Amino acid sequence: MNKFVIFIAISAWSFIATAQKIHSDLAIRSATIIDVKTGKLLNNKIILVTKDRISAVLDEEQHPLFTATKKIDAKGKFVIPGLWDMHMHFGGGDTLIEENKNLLALYLANGITSIRDCAADISPSVLQWRNQINEGKLSGPTIYTSGPKLEGYKSIWIGDLEIDNSKELEQALDSLQKLKVDFIKITDNTMKPGLYLESLKQARKRGWAISGHIPAALNLTEVSDAGLSAVEHITYLLRAGSTQEDVISKKIGAGSMSAKAYNQLLLKNFDTARAITIYKHLAKNKTAVVPTLSISFATAYLDNTDHSKDPELAYIGQGLKNTYNWRIERAAKDDAEAIAYRHELIERAAGLLPILQRSGITILAGTDAGYLNSFDYPGFGLHRELALMVKYGLTPLQALQASIINGPVFLGKLNDYGSIATGKKADILILDRNPLLDITATQRIFALITKGKLYDRTLLDNLLVEIKKKVAAGK
Repeated sequence: MNKFVIFIAISAWSFIATAQKIHSDLAIRSATIIDVKTGKLLNNKIILVTKDRISAVLDEEQHPLFTATKKIDAKGKFVIPGLWDMHMHFGGGDTLIEENKNLLALYLANGITSIRDCAADISPSVLQWRNQINEGKLSGPTIYTSGPKLEGYKSIWIGDLEIDNSKELEQALDSLQKLKVDFIKITDNTMKPGLYLESLKQARKRGWAISGHIPAALNLTEVSDAGLSAVEHITYLLRAGSTQEDVISKKIGAGSMSAKAYNQLLLKNFDTARAITIYKHLAKNKTAVVPTLSISFATAYLDNTDHSKDPELAYIGQGLKNTYNWRIERAAKDDAEAIAYRHELIERAAGLLPILQRSGITILAGTDAGYLNSFDYPGFGLHRELALMVKYGLTPLQALQASIINGPVFLGKLNDYGSIATGKKADILILDRNPLLDITATQRIFALITKGKLYDRTLLDNLLVEIKKKVAAGK
């Protein structure tokens, strides 16, 4: 480079450095950003935050270009977008509203900045919290909720919209539209198979994503073709491996075979090649799966795990803990054969993860934590979910993508989330260690930024202390 070019370069930098500087509310200095899409490490970066948006991402040598009200030294730290839990539940009735509200801080304390409430029985409160959080009037993760879910008459679940025909379906969807729910949830307890398929098609026509359980009388291809956006719980994906799936489904629909007998038959006759063909069909239809491993493992192994000393119990209100009894008592009735069966079922289902990934199915990280779901702790559960995903065959990067990228994609929010980039929402998690090397590093939180607020380690610890105090006081 000749002297003239050097002079011009120095002059240009001097001009930029002395020009009017970018001002931001917060500057994160010397950070290593993890590009969760590619796994690349972007070293020595400055992240500027203004209000609730990332206003710029600069190289560290560009530090003369900005001023900031507050600065964080993130040297040696790793920065990723905030985590998403894509399946949780608020609920338990009106007497537990405050206990449920306490969970909002528990999610933030665990670095989770967005959650998907998959229906329960306190939807008016959840919708109110969602709006208050969006308006900056309440601290908590961004909430996406289905409101009440669709079911048939005499559902075992409390708070469902029970329907039995097309007219009632239309009325139910009208009511959900008025509530401005974020997606639709459908389950299979008493829903007629034909009405289930019609519900998928009608909800899709109105522009909603739909997640649900799968009626035993229907196969995966049918529900995917009808418009199901996400299968909740990985155990349903075992059905794809049975060469007799259609025949068995008809027997179940006619009442001549139990669902348990069906699942046991699947475990004995699983055809991987057939399953992959169906998984690819689901992937082509963009039907995702939410494995919810954390709840499945918690309940499958209740026989040999003592949860009474779990430290997380100190953060869960007594009313919510009481709702755990339903699953505990049900599991206690299982004999040795039933216990062995539930162990095998979840182990075999979890083993599908790398097959699903290779088949192109979108995997969403969700816990099923909350009301009813024993020892599957809100906030903490997502870290366990990610660890289980890695244990059963995903890479740490793929597990992070299941939460950070696939969550926003499912809800059509990728323009605002999914990466640390200019213009994105400033939901930022700063970690002490690299989660690409060890997924448990998601638990080593140095700081969290969300909704324009910085939660350093002290403030995060204070959130946990306050929740514990409220629980101890019965609030």
